[in-house]
Amino acid sequence: MDSVLLLLLLPWTLAGSVSLQTTDESSDACPERLLGNEQRKTCPKPCRKDKDCVTKRQCLCDGQCGLSCVAPGRTCPWPIPPGNHTVASLLSPSPSFSALLQVRCVPGYVLPDGLDAAIRRCQGDRQWSGDDPICTAASPPPQVTCSLPEEVTEMFSTTGTAAVGTTIHYTCLTGKLVGNSENVCTDEQTWQYPHPICQRVWCPPPQEVKHGYLVAVQRSEYEVGEAIYYLCRKNFLLEGPNRVICQDNGTWSTVPYCRARCPIPAERSRVLIGGLKRWPYDVTDSVVPHGENVTFYCKHPKKQCSLPSTETCYDGRLSAPSCYLEPTWLQYKLFPHRLVSEIEACSLGDLD
Repeated sequence: MDSVLLLLLLPWTLAGSVSLQTTDESSDACPERLLGNEQRKTCPKPCRKDKDCVTKRQCLCDGQCGLSCVAPGRTCPWPIPPGNHTVASLLSPSPSFSALLQVRCVPGYVLPDGLDAAIRRCQGDRQWSGDDPICTAASPPPQVTCSLPEEVTEMFSTTGTAAVGTTIHYTCLTGKLVGNSENVCTDEQTWQYPHPICQRVWCPPPQEVKHGYLVAVQRSEYEVGEAIYYLCRKNFLLEGPNRVICQDNGTWSTVPYCRARCPIPAERSRVLIGGLKRWPYDVTDSVVPHGENVTFYCKHPKKQCSLPSTETCYDGRLSAPSCYLEPTWLQYKLFPHRLVSEIEACSLGDLD
């Protein structure tokens, strides 16, 4: 660019020096503007020789205006106010007549027609030639990528881009990934590693659950994503999800348990179940489901009041607390109002 610019500047330098030394210069020796088409609103007085001009003015070539009476020492505005996405730099020692100004776009913007720079000349009317350059956003260069075969796009979902120098990550749509889970697009637009494959995965028949049964078609293997259901037999409660799924690693999701109900270890004393005080024989089958809390009543060791003590049913096992005493048949029949479960509850002061 610099060498081209010097060649462009040479005719103007020669023309200027000639016009300063001779008084008989033909208009044919006056060159056109260096770049573009100037649109001049006003031109200085035309001339053929220096004597055609007033004092301190010389007959010099003024671009599109041709030979004109200009004052060589007059300057154009400098510095130029910052333009829209432009950067200006002076190519001459001073911004006087015939000085050249270079205008470039900031990175990411370009001049019309793809020019690298616009050259403006200081004219005799003290204005820079041409219009203010307009820089527009540059179009991004086309992205260079590596191709992905159709069998890869059908088998995997990928994250990342396939552009040169970037990495993609593979995820099998179905099955287990065998090979590298990521790959790099090289400068040669080839992949650094062979593409992986998705190996089909099967789950074996699901395990049996004690006191339960499967609601499923019995097969020797199941595909990933297939679901089966468990149910518990009568008097057993399902603990965990009733639906299990064949996973990508060939195993089933969490298998549930069937938990047994618990007999209530009391006959002649009321207990607290679900917030209600009840006789065990009023509870269906005198049993509570797995996980149910049962509160028993124990007698205060020194006072005539009752203390609650809670136990939890776990898979068929429910024990009465150590403080609980089962009333005798005579106590139950002859003095039911004196049973521990029926007397007044101990106050907070009684617990001290």
